[in-house]
Amino acid sequence: MEDFLTETERVLLLKIAREAIESVVRGQQPPVLDKSKLSPKLSEPGVTFITLTRKGELRGCIGALEPYQPLVEDVREHAIAAALNDFRFPPVSPGELNDIKIEISRLTLPEELHYQTPQELLERLRPGIDGVILREGIHRATFLPQVWEKIPDKATFLSHLCMKMGAPPDIWLKNMLSVQTYQVEEFHE
Repeated sequence: MEDFLTETERVLLLKIAREAIESVVRGQQPPVLDKSKLSPKLSEPGVTFITLTRKGELRGCIGALEPYQPLVEDVREHAIAAALNDFRFPPVSPGELNDIKIEISRLTLPEELHYQTPQELLERLRPGIDGVILREGIHRATFLPQVWEKIPDKATFLSHLCMKMGAPPDIWLKNMLSVQTYQVEEFHE
């Protein structure tokens, strides 16, 4: 990623995410955004994943893979969704708010990763750099680059991603899947 956000823009996005989460968890509407005071980068289309952790453990993670709205609205929408709508967890409760930490991952546009064999696929992956999207038919799943920290082995990474997609863990060895990669600018509270 070449066009990084400034520290001021990062702090503002984290503040907007925090305020949105705290409002909706308490049953209120999120604060109105004053778009006239936003920098051009925050007003331009952008795509993010918002990851919530509590005491170091995943508590929610939701995002998109392609931009469809201004970056600032993408952050707010996905922060709310991560707090309330990640099907793996119950909604965040008011009592958890002080323990919740917010991480924002701003994504580049995905690019197709061309390969001919499973071995070539393994060779082309860049642990810690690339987020990976696997697709077969209507099924798709992604892991952010940060997942490499927990699953550093390339073959194991792909197997877990296949399972996340709802497919057998070895399908990447048997079928030619659509594979895309992207990078992220990650920042957190």
